[in-house]
Amino acid sequence: MSKLLGFAGNDDFCPGGSIYTNPKEPSLFLSRGNHADVFFTPRKRSRISGPFVFSEEGFEQKKPVSIDVLPDECLFEIFKRLPGGEERSACACVSKRWLTLLSNIHRDEFCSNKTNLLLNPQDEVTGNKDQEVESCGYLSRSLEGKKATDVRLAAIAVGTASRGGLGKLTIRGSNSGRGVTNLGLRAISHGCPSLRVLSLWNVSSIGDEGLCEIANRCHMLEKLDLSQCPAISDKGLVAIAKKCPNLTDLSLESCSNIGNEGLQAIGQCCPNLKSISIKNCPLVEDQGIASLLSSVSYVLTKVKLQALAITDVSLAVIGHYGKAITDLVITSIPNVTERGFWVMGNGHGLQKLKSFTVTSCQGVTDTGLEAVGKGCPNLKQFCLRKCLFISDSGLVSFCKAAGSLESLHLEECHRITQYGFFGALSTGAKLKAVAFVYCLGLKDLNLGLPEVSPCQSLRSLSIRNCPGFGNAGLALLGRLCPQLQHVDFSGLEGITDAGFLPLLENCEAGLVKVNLSGCVNVTDKMVSSMAKLHGWTLEMVNLEGCKMISDAGLVAITGNCPLLSDLDVSRCAITDFGIASLACADQLNLQILAMSGCPLVSDKSLPALVKMGQTLLGLNLQHCKAISSSTVDRLVEQLWRCDILS
Repeated sequence: MSKLLGFAGNDDFCPGGSIYTNPKEPSLFLSRGNHADVFFTPRKRSRISGPFVFSEEGFEQKKPVSIDVLPDECLFEIFKRLPGGEERSACACVSKRWLTLLSNIHRDEFCSNKTNLLLNPQDEVTGNKDQEVESCGYLSRSLEGKKATDVRLAAIAVGTASRGGLGKLTIRGSNSGRGVTNLGLRAISHGCPSLRVLSLWNVSSIGDEGLCEIANRCHMLEKLDLSQCPAISDKGLVAIAKKCPNLTDLSLESCSNIGNEGLQAIGQCCPNLKSISIKNCPLVEDQGIASLLSSVSYVLTKVKLQALAITDVSLAVIGHYGKAITDLVITSIPNVTERGFWVMGNGHGLQKLKSFTVTSCQGVTDTGLEAVGKGCPNLKQFCLRKCLFISDSGLVSFCKAAGSLESLHLEECHRITQYGFFGALSTGAKLKAVAFVYCLGLKDLNLGLPEVSPCQSLRSLSIRNCPGFGNAGLALLGRLCPQLQHVDFSGLEGITDAGFLPLLENCEAGLVKVNLSGCVNVTDKMVSSMAKLHGWTLEMVNLEGCKMISDAGLVAITGNCPLLSDLDVSRCAITDFGIASLACADQLNLQILAMSGCPLVSDKSLPALVKMGQTLLGLNLQHCKAISSSTVDRLVEQLWRCDILS
């Protein structure tokens, strides 16, 4: 038959060429009627999207019919009948219009079609297992800066809908050109009704409308974090309160339009609220705080108030209604006076308070502090920062009153002297950790201190950047605190071997962690004594900036500290010999070694560092000018499991 028609068989449709000499001859058309006739070229596939249409007037190309001509209502009905998540995600990639339509379909509106999802009985079992795995946690997404757009949120809503929906969403910043708006949150609310955690930071284009969308559909919301969202007001927060009764955690920061009305609604409608943090919200006043705390007094456990225009009234409410509060933070409240702290302590409501932090509150005085100590019998951790009116007598009285206190932290409290410091140690019967940071009044006194009883419970002591504290105070600490295990004396330039040696001799429990960074006057003699007396317990030693520490100190550590895993000798006078001695110690298993800024360590230390690389997980070689880049490259290649800074 092929011979008869005259083609050989090499082309797609008509191999060997056309069987007609003139393909466009009128007699070759399909019909000769008055109606239009259609002709398809017989050779190759045409690049045009539609056939030629011939009529008496001539011929024209027929325009193809596209699904885009369908109105949104028709596409909406089609998309609702898509069988699964893969099909929906594929359709969402076609165009922004399709993505927008799909993202606005609520998950419950999709028509279920189990026959399309289950191909055989085994698939059903597998599907149930996957569902159980997903139910153990929830999906989380975070968008920052330029990545935060409505289109990306819509894609997230469509892509996660088939897997139970998004559980946690964090948006930090927004694209300046086409950032996140209320439409993006609307898409999330439709596709992710199981959303539990929502964080919006520095998103000025999202307002009450978007938050209302979340409230109307995401009734399982548990945690809400709003920071620098000026377009969100009480209206949006009231909607969340009324529609999200499971809310347990609320954080508001720099939200200039949220005030008393929103907090009042939260207190009335969210009976499970456990944590509240409010910072720099100028419209929040005593009325909002009082209404909130009085409504959730039996469940609220954590309260943080910072930079607010509240007064003593709010502290009085906390002292009376804070029956379940365990953690309380008060920072930069200028309108609070001594009376507020006194009333709060005498309110007898803070019986369960365990942790209390006060920062930059000029209203804190000795009288108020003592009242807080008496009114909080279960207080275990107390932190006081930048409170200039607390004196020695107030600190000692507080420690006597707070009989359960275990941790005391003071920072930039310049009226505290050695009398208050040692008085607190002797009166705190259960103190386990004490820290004094940048307290300029803490300095060695020539006057004799009164007899104080030993603090047998103290395990951790930190005195940092207190320039006046020296050998006299350090020697007294050795007799007063025999059970010390962790000491941090960083930045104490006044201490020498003479002051530190008595402390080493009197510590009976054995030191575990020692930080002497910046103690420029200690020498190898102190390091040698510490290694001999406490080498069997030492795990971490920081000697950064101790310029008088040399290879002799490393040799002492090498032979006496089998448990040492973290060593910092940055900016010390060590050489290649000291590094070699560390590598030769069979019993030493260092995991972290920092030797930044050691100009005497050179490329000769390469074999020793490679040998220690069997146990090293972190190595700091920054600013070691005698170590070449080629040596660093070889170390990176050979110590593949070690994180190297150079």
